[in-house]
Amino acid sequence: MDRNRVLRNTVLSMIAASTVVGSAAIGRAEDVGAATSLGTAEATAAENLATPEKPAEPEEPLVAEKPAQAEEVAAPAMRPQVRRVHRAVWFTRAVPRARTVARTSKGRNKAIAFRLVARRSWSHNQFQCLDSLWTRESNWNHQAHNPSSGAYGIPQALPGSKMRGVAGDWRSNPVTQIHWGLRYIKSRYGSPCGAWGHFRSSNWY
Repeated sequence: MDRNRVLRNTVLSMIAASTVVGSAAIGRAEDVGAATSLGTAEATAAENLATPEKPAEPEEPLVAEKPAQAEEVAAPAMRPQVRRVHRAVWFTRAVPRARTVARTSKGRNKAIAFRLVARRSWSHNQFQCLDSLWTRESNWNHQAHNPSSGAYGIPQALPGSKMRGVAGDWRSNPVTQIHWGLRYIKSRYGSPCGAWGHFRSSNWY
């Protein structure tokens, strides 16, 4: 019986020793693994510090591509438009209307007389009487000359040299002649209609 007890104690001692040895081996293995992991981490960190990081390359901006159809449509609009001008030439033959010096002078002389009559505050009816009178006497021709009596100019002054009292150009200036004629009518008959009435009854004034 003592023999069995000794055997049992021996077995228990061996089991306990194996357990202690296994635990120590496991502890050493864990320490080695931890040290290895720590060394690897430190080596990796040192390698990262030793290796400089490359700067990040800037990204290229995205450019939207224009559709080819839009370019083809816009191209004709940029072309300058050419306008064609057609010139046509017509040739005509126009015969100029002949206007005599006498007709031109007559209208001009009447216009001068109309202004001078208006300055005297005479009515339009008075100018009509003057127009009728001097149309009969000279037809408003400032170069009219009566060879039988010697009367001259628009008012047919007798003699014509009487008009020299107004200006020395009485032979060629209708203004001088009209001024003298209106003065004569005013002093002798009072108005152009008075002179025209005397002319119709006596054929002179």
